[in-house]
Amino acid sequence: QVQLVESGGGLVQSGGSLTLSCAASRNIFRSKTMGWYRQAPGKQRELVAAITSDGITNYSSSVKGRFTISRDNAKNTVNLQMNSLKPEDTANYYCWAAPLFWGQGTQVTVSS
Repeated sequence: QVQLVESGGGLVQSGGSLTLSCAASRNIFRSKTMGWYRQAPGKQRELVAAITSDGITNYSSSVKGRFTISRDNAKNTVNLQMNSLKPEDTANYYCWAAPLFWGQGTQVTVSS
């Protein structure tokens, strides 16, 4: 069973920082694009950031310049460093691996 396990969510004040981590259970993810999606209540799930196996990154315009995605292929992990957090970043964040592998989600709540 392929698994993606997230950690690092929580409650933070506006302007604060959090780091999300995703651990993949199998080495097959080393060759796959991975990333983070988020879903706020009443809204569609949206891409936050993605990174290819070669380290090419892509960010949503709403987080560009504030969030940084990185990966460690030796450890099968992908991280999302989130700085200057805003209340509108509040959502459930999901780790994703191409094509359709998902983690269970971790809640991020930013208070104003």
